[in-house]
Amino acid sequence: MDNHVTFQELGIASQLVERLAALSITTPTTVQQQAIPPLSQGSSLVFQSETGTGKTLAYLLPLLQQIDESIQQIQLLIVAPTHELASQIKSQIQLVTDIPAVLLIGGAPIKRQVEMLKKKPLIAVGGAARLMELVYLKKLKVHQVKAIVLDEADRLLAPELRDDTTALCQALPAEVQLAACSATINGKTEKIIQSLVRRQQDEGELEKRILPPEDILQKKITHIAIYSETRDKVDTLRRLLVAEMEAANKEQPLKAMVFTARPADVDIILSKLTYKKMQCSALHAKQDKVKRKQALDQFRKGSCPVLITSDLAARGLDIPDVTHIIQLDMPSNMDFFVHRAGRTGRNGRSGLNIVIGDGYEMRQLAAAEKKLHLVVYPKVLYKGKLVAPEQEP
Repeated sequence: MDNHVTFQELGIASQLVERLAALSITTPTTVQQQAIPPLSQGSSLVFQSETGTGKTLAYLLPLLQQIDESIQQIQLLIVAPTHELASQIKSQIQLVTDIPAVLLIGGAPIKRQVEMLKKKPLIAVGGAARLMELVYLKKLKVHQVKAIVLDEADRLLAPELRDDTTALCQALPAEVQLAACSATINGKTEKIIQSLVRRQQDEGELEKRILPPEDILQKKITHIAIYSETRDKVDTLRRLLVAEMEAANKEQPLKAMVFTARPADVDIILSKLTYKKMQCSALHAKQDKVKRKQALDQFRKGSCPVLITSDLAARGLDIPDVTHIIQLDMPSNMDFFVHRAGRTGRNGRSGLNIVIGDGYEMRQLAAAEKKLHLVVYPKVLYKGKLVAPEQEP
């Protein structure tokens, strides 16, 4: 794509361009150049682009311009699979526009959300289940909705979330525009999206933009394998964190996300590390909303250098300056490996993706290395440093 294309040339209004410039965003990314024109023309669109490439603004900028502020009703719905991603999207909306938006997520008091809807917001961001609940209660009126966005569409259309997502789409006006995006969209997800568009738009067609990878996983992220028996993993993790903290500098202090597929293990890992005087926090789905926000805020600000999390935080979250991703297992779904790793190496920076695994997981990592065209470097911890195996005596 042409790196010299401007937001103005893509048809973005001057007031939005000025807000972007104030955020030091002056040149549209490749995915923004691809997605903004069809969305501006009212087409339904599914688009795939690597993590950290600017997908949120790719749909926000054209869809914000379609909102008629003289109509005091919800006109844009944005659906996200987690509270954290929904909150991040709402924050990004508030950075680029003064159009009122409301956050509607489960786990928060529904009465308070009903009160917020009485203030006539024009944009609603939230989870499919809570949005649908408010529609059933006739508190969220959707007859003026012009567009719906499925952010992390593959997750929203996975079996556990699909019913609420499709029910919400079916509750909208027939002519509604649909945008769906993710870093990983497979053929099955695309077919479901196409069926939703046809149902909504009387055989309407779905445009598609699948961007070639920018090789962020290969070029910006160094992949490392550390062998460890399962029983030793937390101690290996502790030793690794100590070594990397000592190796870090003031210009780029350690900022590490530690992933485990089992939410129940998050608090166990946290307690073992805090017992060893490690400064860290935890994030998983069974926490209440306040604790989740507190943990994420502390990590974002850098006041807590280590965040231990389930795959809740693997998707969509844009946390600046993450230096290390540490995976304590190999996820069963390769997409989760990609989404986890993609929390680092963002906005032109480099990062480390480290897998601590047993023999079985090392074989899984080798399969991922081949499929994703990565180079994985085996390392060991020796005398407080991360070194190549041949450097051991």
